[in-house]
Amino acid sequence: MATEILVPTLGESVSEATVARWLKKVGDSVKADETLVELETDKVTLEVNAPAAGTLGEIRAAEGANVGVNAVLGVITEGGAAAAAAPAAAAPAPAKVAAPAPAAAPAAPASAGVMPAAAKIAADAGVNPAGIAGTGKDGRVTKGDVIDHLAAPKAAPAPVAAPNPVAKAPAGPRARADREERVRMTRLRQTVAARLKDAQNTAAMLTTYNEVDMTNVMKLRAELKDQFEKKHGVKLGFMSFFVKACLVALKELPAVNAEIEGTDIIYKNYYDIGVAVGTPTGLVVPVVRDADQMGFAKIEQSINELGKKARDGKLSIADMTGGTFTISNGGVYGSLMSSPILNAPQSGILGMHKIQERPMVVGGQIVVRPMMYLALSYDHRIIDGREAVTFLVRVKECIENPERILLDV
Repeated sequence: MATEILVPTLGESVSEATVARWLKKVGDSVKADETLVELETDKVTLEVNAPAAGTLGEIRAAEGANVGVNAVLGVITEGGAAAAAAPAAAAPAPAKVAAPAPAAAPAAPASAGVMPAAAKIAADAGVNPAGIAGTGKDGRVTKGDVIDHLAAPKAAPAPVAAPNPVAKAPAGPRARADREERVRMTRLRQTVAARLKDAQNTAAMLTTYNEVDMTNVMKLRAELKDQFEKKHGVKLGFMSFFVKACLVALKELPAVNAEIEGTDIIYKNYYDIGVAVGTPTGLVVPVVRDADQMGFAKIEQSINELGKKARDGKLSIADMTGGTFTISNGGVYGSLMSSPILNAPQSGILGMHKIQERPMVVGGQIVVRPMMYLALSYDHRIIDGREAVTFLVRVKECIENPERILLDV
């Protein structure tokens, strides 16, 4: 009896993956749940385990092949007897024939230490991946390593990518094409671009703004941060305060925690908060599950763990699926004000920004206060202006008076 090895569900809005590496050869014995093959999606590397014990009798999707959900990757046969006949038939050929795919470009020789997607990007850019330090499993070169290498300052631009664009460059605006560099978009960047554009095309997106005085939160954090870190083993940041403030506002205004599906509105009675994280390969939004059931320490620990996994390229599909509301902090990069784009199908996203001292009138006196602009982008199809403004005011009130968070008022 034969058992097919299928491509599992890849996550929201992910329909295709690339076969990165087979860990077994045709004829090898396998145990149930043993990792057989690694797949690369737009955002993560996914391990596919053996659905049954037996012998790897056939590989149908070679390394470098693109596969969809439920596609057959290979076949497991029962026992060891079938292994003697199966490998000698047709199975070894596909695996060996497909191996040269990463080495199609002259500058990128085939290597077990280079992921197929990384080899393709390197070939497109005219770079030899053998000279790039790998950060993947077992030291393999990932597409993120290649992108980082391409982004690093160089004495001279790569010579391979320029000739064709220059040869075809029209006169006029493109006359300086000899000083341009053309790099193919990664699958992650293409996916991010498509999702953001789709959010703009689908939602009736509007943004409302406010500003918040960070004095009291900064004072409280300064007083307790050392004790907090000593007790919980994690630093007390501003993000946990904003997560808590958003939870107060989301419970009061459930439409901001809802989504539209067809002609229905789905109200979420749980609070899974997405936290946007910038990585070398693009923006990802890991999700803090059931944030309303967490204290400040647990929220900070969860954000730190997810952020580290994101930067290391180790986020799983489960880490990024779902989410009922998103928080994006452009302030860490110095942004003073921006309008965040919705993380579809969610209906709201809060944008935090840089803390900057500004003159404010308080009690009839001009004083200097650390201020932050806040932006709430929302889907006007489901959230009215009154609800959006009220939501942002609640967040402002909770940050300016953090005792409201502790007392849930």
